[in-house]
Amino acid sequence: MNRNVEYKYHHIGIPTDEKRKGEKYSSTFKMYSYSNPESRFNVEWHRFEKDSTLPDLIKKLPHVAFKVDDISKALENQKVIFGPYFPFEGFCVAIIEDDGAPIELIQTDLTEEEVWNLPNKKEGSYLYPKK
Repeated sequence: MNRNVEYKYHHIGIPTDEKRKGEKYSSTFKMYSYSNPESRFNVEWHRFEKDSTLPDLIKKLPHVAFKVDDISKALENQKVIFGPYFPFEGFCVAIIEDDGAPIELIQTDLTEEEVWNLPNKKEGSYLYPKK
């Protein structure tokens, strides 16, 4: 952890085999994601197809995600296992491995309302390309 970077809890992602009503499909990563808008702690559930190209660590273990003020600094001297990339406009993500656990780092200027409650902003994005 770079002590010169501000880290703020953002969400927890949990792999699951359970289908959930309202889950959203990403053809990019061959995965389904669901987050309950009523969740006070921003719990996300991720269900992966067998041929998802994401790293096994992400598909098998829960991850905690932190919003950071400088993703470049946060990634210094870290074992980056995925990214950085922009799943949708204004939202940069990288996943590191810390002591065997996946940790997601996010840099964004989007409001939490925009991130969680405006799905149309994500349509046609890298994460959710147009069908």
